[in-house]
Amino acid sequence: MKMPYLCFLTLMCIVKLGQTETTGADSIIGHENITDIYVASKRTDMPLPSQLLNLRFLHRRTRHHHSFTVRHFMAAAEPISPSNTRVGWIGTGVMGHSMCAHLIRAGYTLTVFNRTASKAQPLVDLGAHFAPSPHAVAARSDVVFSIVGYPSDVRSVLLHPTSGALAALRPGGVLVDMTTSEPSLAAEIAAAAAAKGCHSVDAPVSGGDRGAKNGTLAIFAGGEESTVKNLEPLFSVLGKVNYMGGSGKGQFAKLANQVTIASTMVGLVEGMVYAHKAGLDVGLYLEAISSGAAGSKSLELYGKRILKRDLEAGFFVNHFVKDLGICLKECENMGIALPGLALAQQLYLSLKAHGEGLLGTQALILVLERLNNVSLPPSNA
Repeated sequence: MKMPYLCFLTLMCIVKLGQTETTGADSIIGHENITDIYVASKRTDMPLPSQLLNLRFLHRRTRHHHSFTVRHFMAAAEPISPSNTRVGWIGTGVMGHSMCAHLIRAGYTLTVFNRTASKAQPLVDLGAHFAPSPHAVAARSDVVFSIVGYPSDVRSVLLHPTSGALAALRPGGVLVDMTTSEPSLAAEIAAAAAAKGCHSVDAPVSGGDRGAKNGTLAIFAGGEESTVKNLEPLFSVLGKVNYMGGSGKGQFAKLANQVTIASTMVGLVEGMVYAHKAGLDVGLYLEAISSGAAGSKSLELYGKRILKRDLEAGFFVNHFVKDLGICLKECENMGIALPGLALAQQLYLSLKAHGEGLLGTQALILVLERLNNVSLPPSNA
């Protein structure tokens, strides 16, 4: 008698799934109905029908009075697209603004939140909906991106029990944190998301404001590989995604990236000061080395900016100091010594001590100029 009984349960599950429609507020298709059938059976020794069939549910986005169902991304039968996926975004600053604009232009329905609402207005003008809190963003979204300043901000906007995004995210939804943050926090977010039947990806980026504007960011993704793959249509609008491993691995990769950049920036500005003191035309010097072994993305992005005395932030000194501090903390945890990293952090801390934390990372030239009592002449080259 067991097999007919199981077949009956299976049939009822399929019928319920086929009949379920969205009415009123957003709802989740199928789960409640399957649970009701199971409880009614009073057969607690039996697995759920979804376990019997190994069913994975694709919740299609269905319009009904401007409400939508939530899509399960882990087993999506069709790729993410503007027609079936709502996107939320928390943090519309230097990087976030450009990234959001790309998604809007790609046709995605976007809901945004920023602590300073006026900074999100240009996105609202492009068609985004402004929400009053991270919680409100998640209530309207299937995938929620965040790119904020510090780990404490990440914890607040994603994990706060009443105002955070996870509290409002429906099962099957995805959190994508693009802030450079602590790997341990990424793992904590992933565990909290999994407990709700949601997914989480840590996906910090590199490329600065220009990479954000051009849609050419390097994205370091950590989390379930299948989730990262399903998010590819969204990531491809922003840049190139690189899967680094499980939860926290995206953050570890970004921190290693920051270690490399820190020493590269020190070398760039030291070389410029040396060339100046040697009587070279610094602009010609930079052009000459750009095609050799000393060429780098940092040189490409910041060399001419420094010459023009353009120290506006594409990435804030304050945030870089934060990143390098996290790196040093992880070095201590790992028991490794990276003296170049430690020196770079001290030099950038000097900028912060001079009240220059809101300048861009290329402002490191100011530290070397002060140390050597020189000032590079501005150039319009």
